[in-house]
Amino acid sequence: MNNMIRVEKTTRPKQKPEESKLAFGKTFTDHMFVMDYKPDLGWHDPRIIPYGPLTMDPSTCVLHYGQGIFEGLKAYHTVSGKIALFRPEQNIKRMNDSCERLCIPKLDSDFVIHAIKTLVKTDMDWVPKSPGTSLYIRPFIIATDAFLGVHPSFTYQFIVILAPSGAYYPGGINPVKIYVEDRYVRASQGGTGSVKTMANYAISLKAQDEAEKKGYVQVLWLDGIERKYVEEVGAMNVFFKIKGEVVTPALTGTILPGITRDSVITMLKSFGIPVTERRITIDELIEAAQNGDLEEAFGTGTAAVISPMGELNYKGSIHAINGNKIGDISQKLYQALTGIQYGKVEDTFGWITHLE
Repeated sequence: MNNMIRVEKTTRPKQKPEESKLAFGKTFTDHMFVMDYKPDLGWHDPRIIPYGPLTMDPSTCVLHYGQGIFEGLKAYHTVSGKIALFRPEQNIKRMNDSCERLCIPKLDSDFVIHAIKTLVKTDMDWVPKSPGTSLYIRPFIIATDAFLGVHPSFTYQFIVILAPSGAYYPGGINPVKIYVEDRYVRASQGGTGSVKTMANYAISLKAQDEAEKKGYVQVLWLDGIERKYVEEVGAMNVFFKIKGEVVTPALTGTILPGITRDSVITMLKSFGIPVTERRITIDELIEAAQNGDLEEAFGTGTAAVISPMGELNYKGSIHAINGNKIGDISQKLYQALTGIQYGKVEDTFGWITHLE
């Protein structure tokens, strides 16, 4: 495929929201990127068109069998005035891993990054400039064959939409309350827990809904077999500082390999802070919380970046973490990561891609 992208500008530009009132993922820009797949043509007809509804047959595959995947990354308005993307090549690599698992044709990574850059440039005026804001980028692929039957689609559509966004959590960097789920299961070995498929998030809704009714922001999932090992929070990977060492669950095929997770591990090592990837049981974690060895806990993800945990609820027993305050490591990581993303500190890791 060549790099030619057809661009059709909207004739009805939207009114941009006040940046001080931006929520996460509620407002969308004027344009979107679309590209189609057919077996005889491959991925073809890349185009940027006005943002608008999709037209599909009621029997479209994705609506009935959930054959679809997505990604999430951000564009940042840096202090130099340039627009920056954070490790986009890792998002596309993970998207192709998801394609492999869901029987979806893979994408050309360089072209996808080119397409994302072109779309962001088209809607450049939508990249917010206020502190803590960003332009959230949501690429996704849906199966588009019109049929009822359980087998992979032959046709697909790749779409990218943009959403100027504020903080993922209304409380920002303030510690969140976490409910440990020991009844429902998110993923198990051999399943799709390690890829970003839509079904994973539908599975999580029941537990998330029940946790929110109890006053908790997120669910901490345990493994699907023994309900014993800590895995991840619904929208984040998790880290725990226990007796000076930072521990994060190992990637065993049921946990999403987060790009922020990988960045945090790299940063911790550069800080000289011990960090270990291993299996950790909920009993070990609760015991550490009870005897004071659990010094800090936080989640990591594209949307929230770093989200400190202030409280764990496990089987009705509530455990405060670090006095329900932000820990030193959480604060340091947040400042370092956002510093790189917004161009406030030097990117010594080579993670930033600027729009030309």
